[in-house]
Amino acid sequence: MKQAIAAVFAVIGLIAGISTYLYNAAKTGAESAPQVPSVAATQAPAKPAPSLNTVRSVQTRPEFSLADTAGVMRSITEWDGKAMVVNFWATWCAPCRREMPLLKELQIEYAGDDVQIIGIAVDLREDVLGYLEQMPVNYPVMIGDQDAIDAAEGFGVEFMAMPFTAFTDHQGNVLHVQIGEVHRPQAELIFNTVARVRTGEIDPAMARRVIAHGMAGVQDTGT
Repeated sequence: MKQAIAAVFAVIGLIAGISTYLYNAAKTGAESAPQVPSVAATQAPAKPAPSLNTVRSVQTRPEFSLADTAGVMRSITEWDGKAMVVNFWATWCAPCRREMPLLKELQIEYAGDDVQIIGIAVDLREDVLGYLEQMPVNYPVMIGDQDAIDAAEGFGVEFMAMPFTAFTDHQGNVLHVQIGEVHRPQAELIFNTVARVRTGEIDPAMARRVIAHGMAGVQDTGT
């Protein structure tokens, strides 16, 4: 069974790696070619990088349980009443590792606003424990394989590549699913919107529209 799970993660990593390689190769080729702008190029905005994930609309956070780093089964409902940042990651995923320091900072900065970051490691347990021993985090991490993939699907993500992160309000309404690495401007936009929902200034439906509109403005500055 352990070898089968390792094979599944290897295939997922290979798919993500091939996608990244093809995208970077295409980008490099485009940059090396003579830059002759066409009429269409001057009128149409640049398209974002392709994603291996597809996201269907989900209104409410799913319920699931996974083992934490101590091997204790924990339910996502343990953090009911908090705005959640549910981050799906793996040790072999470079963008996942790169965004973890920011997640640690955000956990400290927004703890007073009842925001809870939760890591979901879709990876082999021994690899996760070894990594976290070297690079500890200040938020709970749950570990799984197929059950973690099922949890991802509960957020509307057809699991293919990581990282991706689901943001909820304090009532468990899913307001946004971020495909790819989270950057500070994006997180701050979402947290500010979550605060507006909490005070009753806007409802979850309006919050989703506010975030979707605002994300377009911070995508290019999310470094």
